[in-house]
Amino acid sequence: MRTTIVLARHGRTEWHHGNRYTGSTDLPIDEVGVQQAQQLKDWALDYAPDALWCSPMLRARQTIGPIAETLDLEPTVDARLREVDFGSAEGKMFSELPPAVAKAFVLDPVLDHFPGGEHPADAADRVHEVFAEIAERHEGQRVLVVAHNTLIRLLVCRALGLRLNDYRRLLPALGPAALVRFRWQDGTVGLEAYNVPPVIEPARMETRE
Repeated sequence: MRTTIVLARHGRTEWHHGNRYTGSTDLPIDEVGVQQAQQLKDWALDYAPDALWCSPMLRARQTIGPIAETLDLEPTVDARLREVDFGSAEGKMFSELPPAVAKAFVLDPVLDHFPGGEHPADAADRVHEVFAEIAERHEGQRVLVVAHNTLIRLLVCRALGLRLNDYRRLLPALGPAALVRFRWQDGTVGLEAYNVPPVIEPARMETRE
């Protein structure tokens, strides 16, 4: 039985607009983020999800809020969907990082993740765990999950058996409110769409069996 899980990145925040690392800092979405949340809502009306899940972070809850209200669905809020904690890089632009830290991170963002931050492997473990739980609980249904950029890219790597070290190579990086679509069927996972704007019609995200 086919289960479809679409993960959407939250709308833009002030820090994201300034290209600052935003992990554990709980910021609201900005005016553009509100517009992006409305675009995602319009897309979701056609997608017609059976269930909603989201990160507990404010920017994710504000993004999924209009969808939940319009569809009269209560989102399941799960802490395993929160963004990675970027430690010493939190709130900083890449250009503001110490050169040695930046260089090491570019060469291996898992082994040399930001000091004081969450290990990417731990983040990948928790998001893959909740991803599998969502697929099991909503077998045969459509689910929409609002989460975060780095977390979603780590999930793509873990779910498809790719090296976690390559998560930053999944470019372009997810845009605000962008969609990533998985198919879960007969115990296997397939990636059907990546970084799709929410203005795209759902039919264009469909693939042949």
